Amino acid sequence: MAKFDKVPVEADTKIIFQQEAKLGEYNILYQKWIWGGIAAESIIFSNQDISEVDEEKIIFEVKSSPLVNQDSEITFNRSDSGYTFVSFNFDDD
Repeated sequence: MAKFDKVPVEADTKIIFQQEAKLGEYNILYQKWIWGGIAAESIIFSNQDISEVDEEKIIFEVKSSPLVNQDSEITFNRSDSGYTFVSFNFDDD
């Protein structure tokens, strides 16, 4: 899926693992990463695919994934880069 070839990565972020997949009806990019001593995971959507979908529905869809710990904080960022980042399972140990 070439749609995830241009996902931006901040200079200080180290991508440990990434895999293109499907979450429900959506094509996604799943990433595990470390930034500033914090490890976390993200599910990344193409903004084109979810342009008509609100934040609440996207977060609900992500929370339904077995990847997300039940008590995990979730952050949401619909970026100007063309992608929406939903991050979870933050660990600063």
